[in-house]
Amino acid sequence: QVQLVESGGGLVQAGGSLRLSCAASGGAFGHYVMAWFRQGTGKKRDLVASVSWSETRTYYADAVKGRFTISRDNANNMAYLQMHSLEPEDTAVYYCAASESLSTRIADYSTWGQGTQVTVSS
Repeated sequence: QVQLVESGGGLVQAGGSLRLSCAASGGAFGHYVMAWFRQGTGKKRDLVASVSWSETRTYYADAVKGRFTISRDNANNMAYLQMHSLEPEDTAVYYCAASESLSTRIADYSTWGQGTQVTVSS
């Protein structure tokens, strides 16, 4: 089973940008749908974006459409979330996750990273 490690979180001012990275190891990365979820303090964990095995299909939550871009590099077992025009409401722990199916349901994601904190100041 693949293992996931996120990096790239931090503190940024509103309007700024960050790129999150997810390094995968120990599995057939190209066989997994990759996604980013986020969980704010006291909130449930929500799907932010997902990308299919060959990047032909992507999904974005309405709150991030036009600002965030998900991508993957199957040759190097990496997934990314490029975030622009960040808002204080984007503050959350961001998790990388993998699924064997193209799904928007959190229950279908069986493998998770440890999370990386993103804080957007106003």
